[in-house]
Amino acid sequence: MQRLGILFFVFLSGGVILAQEEPFATTMTPAFSPVTWERLVNSDDEPENWLMYSGSLSSQRHSTLDEINNRNVSDLEFKWSYQIPVIDRAETVPLVVDGIMFITEAPSNVVAVDAVTGRQYWRYDHELPEDLRICCGRNNRGVAILGETLFMSTLDAHLVAIDARTGNLLWDVEVADYESGYSKTAAPLIVKDTVVTGIAGGEFGIRGFVDGYDAETGERRWRTYTIAGPGNPDVASWADDSWETGGGASWITGSYDADLNLIYWGTGNPGPDWNGDARLGDNLYSDSALALNGDTGELEWYFQFTPHDVHDWDAIQVPILADIEYEGATRQVIMWANRNAFYYTLDRATGEFLVGEPYATQTWALGLDANGRPMRAPNTIPTYEGVVVSPSVGGGTNWWSAAYSPRSELFYVNAFDGEQRFFKRDEEYERGERFTGGGGSYTRPMDTYYSALRAIDPATGDIAWEFPVQPRTSAGISTTAGDLVLSGSVDGYFYALDANTGEELWHISLGRRVHAAPMTFAVAGKQYITVAAGNVVYTFALRD
Repeated sequence: MQRLGILFFVFLSGGVILAQEEPFATTMTPAFSPVTWERLVNSDDEPENWLMYSGSLSSQRHSTLDEINNRNVSDLEFKWSYQIPVIDRAETVPLVVDGIMFITEAPSNVVAVDAVTGRQYWRYDHELPEDLRICCGRNNRGVAILGETLFMSTLDAHLVAIDARTGNLLWDVEVADYESGYSKTAAPLIVKDTVVTGIAGGEFGIRGFVDGYDAETGERRWRTYTIAGPGNPDVASWADDSWETGGGASWITGSYDADLNLIYWGTGNPGPDWNGDARLGDNLYSDSALALNGDTGELEWYFQFTPHDVHDWDAIQVPILADIEYEGATRQVIMWANRNAFYYTLDRATGEFLVGEPYATQTWALGLDANGRPMRAPNTIPTYEGVVVSPSVGGGTNWWSAAYSPRSELFYVNAFDGEQRFFKRDEEYERGERFTGGGGSYTRPMDTYYSALRAIDPATGDIAWEFPVQPRTSAGISTTAGDLVLSGSVDGYFYALDANTGEELWHISLGRRVHAAPMTFAVAGKQYITVAAGNVVYTFALRD
């Protein structure tokens, strides 16, 4: 950590480490108003700030700022950039609190900067062991904030609390054993005074879970396993003891409904990924949307998108909450473009299936039944020789954030019409080693498949319009009250579309892959837009 002073560590029960520091000089941020739970619940009332990973507890990624809009977005210009020191892809979505921006860096670091100039206040570096076992990159996607404390997941499966004023470590708790393949990359979610956080490592035969931690002390309040085990009748959906290595990672941030007091979280693929012979059954609660009690973490309901998944189609997309008109009445819904290439609208109070339609090319299902359960097509299960199926292992979409605009009443997702040859192999579980049971290969070059940003009517599943993006993009999306859709491309373009029509209004080449989601904020009445590309964070505003 870049600061002066001497750290003293106090070890408490439960694996929590409290860090205390002598009051020597340090580089502090300017004062800001503590981010109370009330501020988080009512984050839409202060659009000048971006207070959590998805912008609000509903995860719509919609800002009511409209200084930058579909009439003047062509006047955007570059204002400043922050160079992340570690050469890696940036997947961060920064937070902004009262003019201060908090940026996470690969692999497990965070920095505070001036949101108008990019000038650094402090940085925190989390030391990592050298023998990490990770699946898919040394990534960190963001932090959560409550009061004046930031909460960050780390690649070695820890959760840390950091003083947002100084960058000082407040506590550090081990969530799981990284040597068994557990890791953490996602931004936590604040629910009241609890830090809710998931786990990664689904390719290592872990047993997934979602945790709740006391924000003040770091002590764990509850754990909900995403793989049914002994004492739960749903363990019958796993053959023999295959639940022990069942996967079901929870590696993307969820959402929360304060009125219903429900936390919504997506779960990943069962393990091993591609060979389901040893785990016959539906494999609950892999590839599912979970609704958890906001106080206890108890499972209230679930909806499984892909029973007995053998294609690695994680349901770890961010759940997006909205109230929409459906069949003549207002319904409280979850909107979900799943990796399996089907779009779903569910009732968020009960989990009732309302809408299910393909939004990307798929050949694995004949359709969905009246309850939303897929009717699997014949000859689509991986074989030792391989079988070609759509979508690819990357899915119709993946973890990158979709968005919703209450103005257009459309849901937006980056979609991919690909296919892949899936094969299985026999594999024995070995602690800390990859446990996938097969793999996949594309049948032709990636840039020959079609991909597009698609706008979907959540009441019907119909595609309202699409904007081609070639080749496949892994960028998230945000919308604004200026009727804008903001996203990026794999070849380094950042662009703005008209939210109602999909017309391209502005773009700029940033030179490196946009592998994150944009966000927007305001300082002193001036609106800014920020996005990470490559290992640089860029900020734009209208010409002065």
